[in-house]
Amino acid sequence: MKKAVALMLGLTLAVGSLAGCGSSTEDTQAETQAASNEETEAASEEGGSEDALKVALCLTGAKNDMGWNQSAYEGLELIAEEFGCEVEYTENVQAADMVATFTDYAANGYDVVIGHGFQFGDPALEVGELYPDTKFICIEADASADNVASYVMKCEETAYLQGILAASMSESGVIGMIGPVQGASLLKIVNGYEDGAMSVNKDIKYQVTWTNSYTDTAVAQEAAQAMIDQGADVIGHCANECGTGAINAAADAGIYATGDSYDQSSLGTQTILTSAVYNVPQLIEAAIQDILNGEFEGTVKQLGMAEGIVELVYNPDMESVIPEDVRQLVDDTAASIKSGEFTVPCDTSDRQAN
Repeated sequence: MKKAVALMLGLTLAVGSLAGCGSSTEDTQAETQAASNEETEAASEEGGSEDALKVALCLTGAKNDMGWNQSAYEGLELIAEEFGCEVEYTENVQAADMVATFTDYAANGYDVVIGHGFQFGDPALEVGELYPDTKFICIEADASADNVASYVMKCEETAYLQGILAASMSESGVIGMIGPVQGASLLKIVNGYEDGAMSVNKDIKYQVTWTNSYTDTAVAQEAAQAMIDQGADVIGHCANECGTGAINAAADAGIYATGDSYDQSSLGTQTILTSAVYNVPQLIEAAIQDILNGEFEGTVKQLGMAEGIVELVYNPDMESVIPEDVRQLVDDTAASIKSGEFTVPCDTSDRQAN
């Protein structure tokens, strides 16, 4: 378990871009640790509020993955700057270490512990019973208790839109999707993508591969290449850092791809058509604001396009290749989702196993 040192109000850490690399090296970790130590000392000299909310963030991957984890890390920076929170984070938390990581933060007096991913739900409930004074926030989980709340993003909404786009742009009638580890928050994206594609072409061939990793870009690239070899000419992903490999495979083959979690246009300027952007910083901001206002509730909250938490972002370098009627269809569907006129089904079943 690797722990990076706290950030304080007024401090910002440079978030490096990632393009197809794996987990951080030991050298990088050491450099980050040294830099964080210097920043912590500087913060101590400036002084901090003794009643500042102490908030910890747990990530399943690297904070600079240009995707799922980076979006949460930017949320941590936001609340440090906006609310003066004393913040700390742990990267690359494996499932076996989640209970221990949560326990460590709670035992050390953290007021709020955030688990970024559905996997943190059960650990939050387990540790939450032992530390009732600590509030646990789980993103994309379905856990709730007096001191545990889950914030679920309607990622299926943007997946549906990307599926429409993928099927519309495909000339072969074959598209692919790379997922990491199966779970409800990922299955709803995989299924939403298929539903959107089938709304355009009911005969579309949809290939899905699970990498069983959030960080192994090589595995994702191999899986995407296998799909391309079988005729896929649009590749989607919801695989965190691992999905960068799928983007690279699409770029090498000269076909289209769609990004996930973050605006990934820069990872494939001539490949990425759109990115499903999850505005996790605003979600974390809203959750902390509820706590500061004394309005925290141990419930499961659903937030989507209507609330501005989920949105579809076009790659400006690729907008010209999308036919006007296709763009109109995607935009009209997005508008109907936001207005509530159309509800995207949230299907968390494993269709490929059925």
